[in-house]
Amino acid sequence: MRFVKQFLAVTVAALVGWQSVAAVEGSFFLTLVIGAATAVLGVVVYRWVVRRTERREPTELGLDGWGRKLGRGTLIGFAMFAAVIANIAFLGGYHVEAWGSPTGALGLLGFMAAAAVTEELIFRGVLFRIIEERTGTWIALALTGVVFGAIHLMNPHATVWGATAIAIEAGFMLAACYAATRNLWVPIGLHFGWNFAAGGIFSVVVSGNGESKGLIEASTTGPVALSGGDFGPEGSLYAVLAGVVLTAVFLWLAKRRGHIIPRRHRTAQAPATATVTQ
Repeated sequence: MRFVKQFLAVTVAALVGWQSVAAVEGSFFLTLVIGAATAVLGVVVYRWVVRRTERREPTELGLDGWGRKLGRGTLIGFAMFAAVIANIAFLGGYHVEAWGSPTGALGLLGFMAAAAVTEELIFRGVLFRIIEERTGTWIALALTGVVFGAIHLMNPHATVWGATAIAIEAGFMLAACYAATRNLWVPIGLHFGWNFAAGGIFSVVVSGNGESKGLIEASTTGPVALSGGDFGPEGSLYAVLAGVVLTAVFLWLAKRRGHIIPRRHRTAQAPATATVTQ
């Protein structure tokens, strides 16, 4: 029951925020403000519903040192995507054409903040965390990773390969990040850093959602395996490789720190015989 209550509470908060962001499309200032407000709302609702349904302090989203953890994740996500773009550019698949739009980048700052926070709260904070308690880390990582990739099939220029790439490089990787750190701020930052670098800095298509107008006006060309095609660089083999490497690193850290939860097994069996009372 707590799963349903937490999922509904966080999802409703996310939908309200996203509807508000969509209503002010075209205004970079309002998108920035409402996007940031959506992120804050998501955190407040998550902390509230976990307290109500689990009778505990939500330490995975604690406020002690949250900025440092968020910043660390953001740097990792930004560096990861910058490395992907650098590799694509090295082979001639990414072209810088001119300076882009600072106001567009500011709007995307709010947009990506809302996306990173709400998606991480839903997928890692609720789905992965609670499923992991029942099935263990490995099954929870596989299930939530596949679901995270599958929802990207709803994007305008989505492909099966693009959704598969997202499952591997983001769904698995972000769950592994949570398992390694046991807090949500680092994966939130990682998710935000990756997305904002893609749309707000390098101005490429993000998960098949169309062109972005960030700080750099650019274009991508070349085979899908290199550039990701209409889905964007997240559909590139470089992005998949980067995600696999980080997933492996996070899972190694999780194992080293004793954070891998084994699959639960039934330790007790029903008695073979029953006592009949007279």
